[in-house]
Amino acid sequence: GLRTVLAFNDRNPGDVYLFDETKGSLEGLMAHARWIDPATMAAKRPIQFRARDGLDLHGYLTLPNGHAEGPVPMILMPHGGPIGVRDDAGFDLQVQMLAAVGYGVLQVNFRGSSGRGDAFEAKGLGEWGGRMQDDLSDAVAWAIAEGHAKPGGFCAVGASYGAFASMLALARDPANFACGIGDVGVYDLTTWSEDADVGRSRSARRAVAQSLEGVDRAAVSPIAQAAKISDPVLLTAGELDRRAPAAQSKAFAEALRAAGVPVE
Repeated sequence: GLRTVLAFNDRNPGDVYLFDETKGSLEGLMAHARWIDPATMAAKRPIQFRARDGLDLHGYLTLPNGHAEGPVPMILMPHGGPIGVRDDAGFDLQVQMLAAVGYGVLQVNFRGSSGRGDAFEAKGLGEWGGRMQDDLSDAVAWAIAEGHAKPGGFCAVGASYGAFASMLALARDPANFACGIGDVGVYDLTTWSEDADVGRSRSARRAVAQSLEGVDRAAVSPIAQAAKISDPVLLTAGELDRRAPAAQSKAFAEALRAAGVPVE
């Protein structure tokens, strides 16, 4: 019989082959992105470090292709979700774009991420702005200690929950950051679940409630910590987005401007 086979890795978005089981032959059919030369892409390096409470954490460090050693301007890129989602070792167009212009990219599978079992995921419940955020701070400290970045040499970039975490990183660790980008972010947990589509589904409301159980939604929301941010911020949102309504970004932008923060 004939089967299609997809082969990909951190530097190759994917090649599709036709495998003939009878002949044992493999014939190339197509590439997902022929214009991308894997040889010029940057390698994703698996990393492991220990959080402040002793928990072993994993993630990925991508350095610009051809970089030998020494610190580089570094992007901390928290993933969205946050529970049951993870960064993986596959090709990431955004990561490669940043690496191609000279940035390092630090991705962290903080507690609550998928891929390490139910018990590890459960460690993220109720930790919005808590230990999940500490894990990101510990990753920044690890990268500095390992010589991959300098204090003050980070920009926090994320989408959805990643935007939430990126803005908290700016507020809590201003000495290590120079800028932040939030895409389709959630910035005010006191209004989010009512404004978003998650408030219209019983199962979604239950999942959100479980994820945020015990969290002081007002205190941990980036909008409440706008005055602690001093670095320039870029916010992007979709006007028709139902999961992270644009009203979240607009209100946060107003709070940042009122605090004197440069924001676009």
